[in-house]
Amino acid sequence: MILESFDRRTLANMEAALDRICEGRPDREDHELRAFIAESLVRCAKQGKTSIGALTAAGEAALAGRSIADRKQA
Repeated sequence: MILESFDRRTLANMEAALDRICEGRPDREDHELRAFIAESLVRCAKQGKTSIGALTAAGEAALAGRSIADRKQA
C-alpha cells in the first residue's frame, strides 16, 4: 500500500503536488484524471524525487504526455 511505502512528508508533498496540478482545471475532481496523475507521482517518489517541485513537474509532464496522446488518437 502507498501509505506504507512513503513517509509522512513525502505523502504530504504528493498530495500538495496533486492539488497544484489539478488546481484551475475544469476536470480537477475527475477520479480518472487524479488517479493518472497520482500514478506518476508514485513513480517519481519511488525514484527518490520527493520534493514538491519534482513531484509537480513529474505530474505535469505525465499530464502533458497524456494530452498529446489524446490528440493523436482523435
